[in-house]
Amino acid sequence: MRISLTTLVALLLFVLGACDNKDQGSSKTTPSSTAAAAATQKTHAHTGHAKPGVKAGSHEDWCGEHAVPESMCTRCNASLIPAFKATGDWCKEHNLPESQCLICNPGLKIVRPPKTAGK
Repeated sequence: MRISLTTLVALLLFVLGACDNKDQGSSKTTPSSTAAAAATQKTHAHTGHAKPGVKAGSHEDWCGEHAVPESMCTRCNASLIPAFKATGDWCKEHNLPESQCLICNPGLKIVRPPKTAGK
């Protein structure tokens, strides 16, 4: 069961790992790539990403797509990567913070903070 769970998590991370990635390999825009981009934007609107301006570490600061705080989601915001690398919190093999790598750390629990009263 452990191998199949690890395989499932790896597959899930692989499939979801392209969040908000821009087409970096080509400057050409085709109708199909434009349609794909529009579909991706529509999908992201319903995947549970945090709204801009939420307080970091709050219940609202949550990337529902990757199950980590949005303010720490390197798959959605690649500009965060250098800070994780600078602190030595980087899994080179899986290209994400070691503190978020469920493949290397299958017992890792990343828990969303609870809602505060009145929200």
